[in-house]
Amino acid sequence: MRRHRRTKIVATLGPSSSDINNIKDLFMAGVDVFRLNFSHGTQADHLARYEIIRTLEKEMGRPIGVLIDLQGPKLRISEIESTHVELKIGNTFRLDTQEILGNSSRVQLPHPEVFKSLTQGAEILLDDGKIKLKVINFGSDFVDTEVIAGGTLYSNKGANFPDIELGVGSITKKDRSDLEFGLEMGADWIALSFVQRPSDIKEAHDLIRGRARIMAKLEKPAALQTIEEIITLSDGIMVARGDLGVELAPEDVPSIQKRLIRRARRAGKPVVVATQMLESMVHNPAPTRAETSDVATGVYDGSDALMLSAESAIGKHPIDSVKMMSRIIESVEADPTYIELIRNRESDPEPTSSDAITAAARQVADTIAAAAIATYTTSGSTAFRASRERPSVPILVLTPKLGTARSLAIGWGLHCIHTEDAKSFKEMVEKASDKAIKEEYAQYGDKLVITAGVPFGTPGSTNVLRIEIVN
Repeated sequence: MRRHRRTKIVATLGPSSSDINNIKDLFMAGVDVFRLNFSHGTQADHLARYEIIRTLEKEMGRPIGVLIDLQGPKLRISEIESTHVELKIGNTFRLDTQEILGNSSRVQLPHPEVFKSLTQGAEILLDDGKIKLKVINFGSDFVDTEVIAGGTLYSNKGANFPDIELGVGSITKKDRSDLEFGLEMGADWIALSFVQRPSDIKEAHDLIRGRARIMAKLEKPAALQTIEEIITLSDGIMVARGDLGVELAPEDVPSIQKRLIRRARRAGKPVVVATQMLESMVHNPAPTRAETSDVATGVYDGSDALMLSAESAIGKHPIDSVKMMSRIIESVEADPTYIELIRNRESDPEPTSSDAITAAARQVADTIAAAAIATYTTSGSTAFRASRERPSVPILVLTPKLGTARSLAIGWGLHCIHTEDAKSFKEMVEKASDKAIKEEYAQYGDKLVITAGVPFGTPGSTNVLRIEIVN
């Protein structure tokens, strides 16, 4: 089951990809991590998909990552008479807390905490930015606005507030229920939606208590103000370009994407680029040229993983979407300038023995033309360090913890193997050589660069580098 690419693929499961045959086909096509989107479907739906994934994992003998994506505080207006109204430029329109059907002059916004955060002249976006309003007056339970960009407003459409930090936490009552359910189920990653501040991540840490890794979804401009601390507190980040693209000027999103990828990599945290990557393949069997370039850009930027959403969840061509993304990634990674480009963005290692050993492993592997780097890890920190170095050879990760192997499946260039820990240098070398051959990463006579920690099984103690001939 060797993948001939380093950048990983995350695919969302849904109505188009829920039975065992579809999920297996997606995995065989190239999926490394499956996303369960708790904004849609029931907990029972997600449990059934999760159990299929774990059955498939046993069958294939390869750890598979599972990411659950919490809905978060998605703000929506309520119902409108006759389902929709026309809003015209220059007219006034009120959002309030009254539990009555909306009309051409007002609609309910059932989120009273929002009104406390408003400011004069702030912009409110409805229906993914199609309709723009400007605040002209507000109180504790209402806001009067002027319509700046009009159009047809339908019931239950989303509301965005790009100019202000809302007094709304990123974890709702529904999220708490879904989070506990997902943790009991065995999720490897928890994606937090609409993160605005470091305290959102701290709250998640208190609830998760080390049972899964935390991925901060960056889709609110407010999060960019404290991005360094958010990245530090998170285990990974997701550049969620959907809502981010609504609340920011479209021309700003590409440069922000590049900066976020660079910052995450500098911190040694995996970064996922998501939303509308192959959107046209929801309906069509092939992507547009622009979408192909978008996927390629994500790879050239140095992303750890790219994500498919509607393409694999509700689309007509979920398998073809994964195959197409995989082919684009492989094509980019075959470009001689690819490694050179992402190497030019590397940062200096931290002044620790683990970082020094990991950085040296990449340099040694290049110098001796090694077949692969084999790294032993318990917590996964050594593997993510190795991934941050972006070596030109594959990285085999050997870990005694199945949960670690699953969570590392999202990391760039990491091929994870669940195996018993080595108890001696001799066993370490033999096990690494044996796995490299069985996993088709090396042949007899090839060179391996092996990193590990002594004493064996001690998390965060990488202090050994060894060059070995496979025999």
